[in-house]
Amino acid sequence: MSPFRIVFISTSTAETAERWAEPLRAALPEDELYFEVDAVSPDDVDVVLTAAPASGALAPFTRLKLIQSLWMGVETLVTDPTLPRDVPLARMIDPSMTRAMVETVAAHALNAHLRLDDLARQQREARWKMLRNPTTDARTVGILGMGELGRAVAEMLLTLGFRVRGWSRTPKEIEGVDSFAGAERLPEFLAGSEILVVLLPLTPQTAGMIDAAFLARLPDGAVLINLARGGLVDDEALLGALDSGRLRHAVLDVFNVEPLPREHRYWRHARVTVTPHMAALTNPHTAAAFVAENLRRLRTGERLLGLVDRTRGY
Repeated sequence: MSPFRIVFISTSTAETAERWAEPLRAALPEDELYFEVDAVSPDDVDVVLTAAPASGALAPFTRLKLIQSLWMGVETLVTDPTLPRDVPLARMIDPSMTRAMVETVAAHALNAHLRLDDLARQQREARWKMLRNPTTDARTVGILGMGELGRAVAEMLLTLGFRVRGWSRTPKEIEGVDSFAGAERLPEFLAGSEILVVLLPLTPQTAGMIDAAFLARLPDGAVLINLARGGLVDDEALLGALDSGRLRHAVLDVFNVEPLPREHRYWRHARVTVTPHMAALTNPHTAAAFVAENLRRLRTGERLLGLVDRTRGY
């Protein structure tokens, strides 16, 4: 078969041609890779590999067979009105990213369970007070979003002995997990989630859903861990719940504006942990293998991995 002509397009400082060129060339030795958009006519390009392209950047490509995102989240792609509508769009599914997310959740969930945030505040106040914590089997962790990442996280939390509950748009059956589905069961799910891990995609339906009413349904002293997208959160509502002490702590890896502005209250809030959107970074060496597998499937007519349903936004 003829080699694919592939263009790499990224405005993200995390996903640069310098990081991706060697792994992609090793994984796709028979294909033609272009890391400068003007190095090839858009009419001759078969595949675009992309992360955070500028709006309209993909419109000139008239004969695409695939748009392959280098990220799990595709909200900037599906909301771009100029994106070619008849071209398959696939998100990244990389086992190393899943492992990284599982490790990140394990660290933050255990920190929340052991109340290391409270101990850090006590240290800043030079206050000596022993804290008694329950065992993990008496602590409930809720996972908001039970896709592939949510399932992997749930399995890990079960091995640590936590009681685990999960919420999803549609019913999911996962052994050992107390499952909730649909809007009508969301309040019940939240009421029992002492530690809430957010792994939902950002869609028009989920944007801003973590608002004052949502937060009020969590137990007093709950901990919020948002590793999904900043656009899910109403920042003022979250700050209000933290200021009042209703929420004990929030771990935030993602924000409505990134990088997080220096003047934002999250940076200095005693009840907030800020990390710079690094819970599950794409690893070019392992992700390139996923790209190669999807291109193999594209050639043979097999179903592509990570296909996005544009009507749902993920």
